[in-house]
Amino acid sequence: MTKFIKAFAQDENGAVTVDWVVLTAAVVGLAVAAYSSIQSGASNLTAATNTTMSGMTVGNVSLPAAE
Repeated sequence: MTKFIKAFAQDENGAVTVDWVVLTAAVVGLAVAAYSSIQSGASNLTAATNTTMSGMTVGNVSLPAAE
């Protein structure tokens, strides 16, 4: 049992695993934050485009007014 504890204390694989888990969590957190920012910006852009184009006529086709 003592031999196992000494080997466990000297083994660095667990510490490396923890490092990778923390780095992966940070990347996932940044991706979620970026997605949230992009989603709200895209929604605002879509609404602005809809407002601008509502009621316009393109050729012989009239676009319906925004509701």
